[in-house]
Amino acid sequence: MTGTIVAGQLIGRLLSIEFILAALAGGAFGAALGALPAFIFTGFMVVAGEAANLAGRALAQAGVGDPSTLGTLGITGSVAFGPPFSPAISFAGGAAAAAYAADRNYMQSGFDFHNAKHIPYALGTKPDVLAVGAIFGLIGYWLQTLFGGLLLPFDGIAMGVTVSALIHRLAFGYPIIGDTQGYGLLDMSPFENEEMRVVGESAADDGGDGAITDGGTATSDRLLVEPWLPHQYKWDGVAATGATVGVLGGFITVETGSVFLMFGISAASLVFLNCGVEQIPVTHHMALVGSAAAAAVVADGSGLIAGGATLGVIVAGIFGMGAGLFGELFQRVFYSHSDTHWDPPAAAIAFGSLVIAVLAILGVFPGASYVPTFGL
Repeated sequence: MTGTIVAGQLIGRLLSIEFILAALAGGAFGAALGALPAFIFTGFMVVAGEAANLAGRALAQAGVGDPSTLGTLGITGSVAFGPPFSPAISFAGGAAAAAYAADRNYMQSGFDFHNAKHIPYALGTKPDVLAVGAIFGLIGYWLQTLFGGLLLPFDGIAMGVTVSALIHRLAFGYPIIGDTQGYGLLDMSPFENEEMRVVGESAADDGGDGAITDGGTATSDRLLVEPWLPHQYKWDGVAATGATVGVLGGFITVETGSVFLMFGISAASLVFLNCGVEQIPVTHHMALVGSAAAAAVVADGSGLIAGGATLGVIVAGIFGMGAGLFGELFQRVFYSHSDTHWDPPAAAIAFGSLVIAVLAILGVFPGASYVPTFGL
């Protein structure tokens, strides 16, 4: 009977007209503003929501108000991670809309890589582009709701972003991995050497006179390898950044009890990247995985790895580093050779949260932080 009730509640949430309309609007919003600007709003909303929660708890502890109502404004859960600002809705809708707009030759942004990867670009008010964003906003809502409702052991929003990107690549005919043109998937040296992609037929293939039989040219204006972040792809730098941000996230988590505050700060910091400030690192995946690992370590309960604040911060640094390195691995395989944005941070959060859940299920960590564990 309990399973039937839960299934009924899940179906009701999936088919809720209120949430469907909000998800459609959130996806269209992400398309209009661009995926990255929409995600930056997610960061601001998380910071606002967590600040409200912390303030509410402090007031409740001081006896100023009712603990059952203070600190439960729901900004983080209902707005930042729900319609319209959930990354699986607004960000994923914006990324899908960029893939569609580039395929329709709507985007002439002057971006160095394929235009479908230009997620800071606002796509404006074209009805068909907004419709694509809306559709993928709804897909993202259904994905995150389904993953969360089934209590699958990973971050359902991050997995929603990841699966949505796969869907839009397939839907609009983009290659899943792309052509490495003889180089290994993980090799970034063609980017460092500024090697260009070959399109059409080479001179040697058509008789040596340089004529291109299909009307194309021997080389394109795109690099052979397009790293997700040209300033953030070397393993040592990614590892150092991940450890640093993980420690910061772990410290903030054990001091405030908020798993999401450092994530919000990292996401909001991308406003500088969106404005063109060079060398701004992307760190929200490192922040969230590190913060969640710290919370899992310091949770009440027994585990092979359990302890106080110091151990939590150390483990957070390790997991932040791991999230950064996994994100870099993911971008080298699924981003740098293909044509659309397949978000490395979302994949890293999905993977890192899965590792935390598995360690909790196996009894290594005393808790799993915010990550579901099949209801165990």
